[in-house]
Amino acid sequence: MTQRTPITVAYGDGIGPEIMRATLNTIQAAGASLEIETIEVGEKVYRRGIENGMDPVAWESLRRTQVFLKAPITTPQGGGYKSLNVTIRKALGLYANVRPSVSYYPFVSTQHPTMDVVIIRENEEDLYAGIEHRQTDQVYQCLKLITRPGSEKIVRYAFEYARAHHRKKVSCFVKDNIMKFTDGLFHKVFDEIAEEYPDIEHEAWIVDIGAARLADTPELFDVIVLPNLYGDILSDVTAQIAGSVGLGGSANMGEQCAMFEAIHGSAPSWADQNRANPSGLLLAAVMMLVHLKQFSVATRVHNAWLKTIEDGVHTEDIYREGVSRQQVGTLEFAEAIIQRLGEVPQRLKPVGYEASPSMALWSKNPRHQKAEKRLVGVDVFLDWELGTPNDLARALSSLELTTLPLRVITNRGVKVWPAGLSETFCTDHWRCRFLGDQDEGVQPSEVIALLQRILAEGLDPIKTENLYLFDGEPGFSAVHG
Repeated sequence: MTQRTPITVAYGDGIGPEIMRATLNTIQAAGASLEIETIEVGEKVYRRGIENGMDPVAWESLRRTQVFLKAPITTPQGGGYKSLNVTIRKALGLYANVRPSVSYYPFVSTQHPTMDVVIIRENEEDLYAGIEHRQTDQVYQCLKLITRPGSEKIVRYAFEYARAHHRKKVSCFVKDNIMKFTDGLFHKVFDEIAEEYPDIEHEAWIVDIGAARLADTPELFDVIVLPNLYGDILSDVTAQIAGSVGLGGSANMGEQCAMFEAIHGSAPSWADQNRANPSGLLLAAVMMLVHLKQFSVATRVHNAWLKTIEDGVHTEDIYREGVSRQQVGTLEFAEAIIQRLGEVPQRLKPVGYEASPSMALWSKNPRHQKAEKRLVGVDVFLDWELGTPNDLARALSSLELTTLPLRVITNRGVKVWPAGLSETFCTDHWRCRFLGDQDEGVQPSEVIALLQRILAEGLDPIKTENLYLFDGEPGFSAVHG
C-alpha cells in the first residue's frame, strides 16, 4: 500500500468549508494519497483572543506536515488583528508566491483568448516588511527592504519554475529608474542569475509600462518575477483579465514548507448557499499535488476540471447564456469533475505534469562578496516648522563640525537648500545631509558629537541614516534637484 503523505487542512470561513469539501472530495476521488490533519484558523480563532488567527496546536501541525491546504478566512474588522497569511508566509519562510493565470476561452469570458502567464512574486520583504513610523505631525514613512538573498531566492525560483514547466521566457518588473538601490538590486540579481539559464529567454521592464503591456497584450509574457508589492497588485490584475479572480489558485513556497490557497477571499455573503465556485482552491490543490510529486493525480484532476469547463458545466459566477450548458452549485460542480476523471479536454489544452521546481535554490555562497564599508556622513531628519529652508540652514550652520559640514537640505526628497526653489512645497519633515571627506571618512564619535550639538540647540532629530561607501561607491541616493 502506498504511504500517505501528511498534510494540514483548514476549512476557513465564509465559503471556505464548502469549497474545501468539494476540493477534497475531488482530489481523493482521483486517487490523492493524503493523511489529512485538520486545524481551525480564522475568525473563530481571532474571536478567542488569538491575534494572529492560529493557535499553537495548529502551528505544531504545520511544522510537522510542512504542507498546508487552506481555504479563505475572514479577518475581523478593526485594530489588533494581524493578517494570518502574512504571518504564515514570514514565519515559515514561504518566499515565493506562484499564481498561474490562464485563459479558458471561449468557455470563460476574456479579451485575451491565448493568455497563459505565471506571476512569481517575492513574498517576504519589500514594503511588506511592515516597518512603518509616524515621524512628525504631518509625515509617515514605510521602509522598503530589498535584500540580496531574498532577491536571489525568488529570481532563481522563477527560472527553475520556467525550466520545470517548459516555459520559454522570464520577465522581471522593477522601478529601478527611480529606486536605484532597492529595485536596482533586484534587477542586478535578475541579470546575474539569468546568465545561468541560457536556455531561457529573459527581459526586464519598468513596472509601469510592463503593467500596461501586461493588461493590454498578456500574450507577450510567460513567467513574470516581481518584488512583493508589484506582484501582489499585478497577480490579481492578471487573474482578472484571464477570466476571473475566482478561478485563480496560489502556491506559497519555501525551502521547507508550502501553503496552497485560492487567491480570492471568504465571500461571507455567499456562505452556506452552495453557490461558490471551488475552482481556485481546487487548482491550488493541483499545485499541491505537483509539489508532493503526485504528478499523475494532479494531471487527472486538472484535465477533468478542464473537461468540465469545456462541457459548459459552470457555477453561476462564470455562467453565460449561449455558452454554458448547465448551471450547478458547489458540490454538483465537484461531482461533475469526478465523473470526468480520466477524460481530457478536446478544445482546451490538456495538461501533463512530470516535474516540479527544486526548493533548495539559494546558493549559500552567492557571487557577491562582502564589501569594504566606510562611514562618510549622516542624514539627520528633523521635525521643524519654524521658517524657511534658509532659516533652518542658518540654525544648523553654527552646529556643524569641520569634518561634517552641512551639504544639502531636502524636504520630501527634493533639494530646498542651497539654491532651492520658492515654489517647492514643504512639510515639517526635513533631511539635513552632513557629508565629510569621502577619502578619509569620519568616525562614529563625530556623528554622535554632531547630534549632541543639534539636541543642545533645541532642535528635534527624529531619525538618522548613516552614509556609507561600499567598495568606494556611495551606498546612499543622490538628491533630487
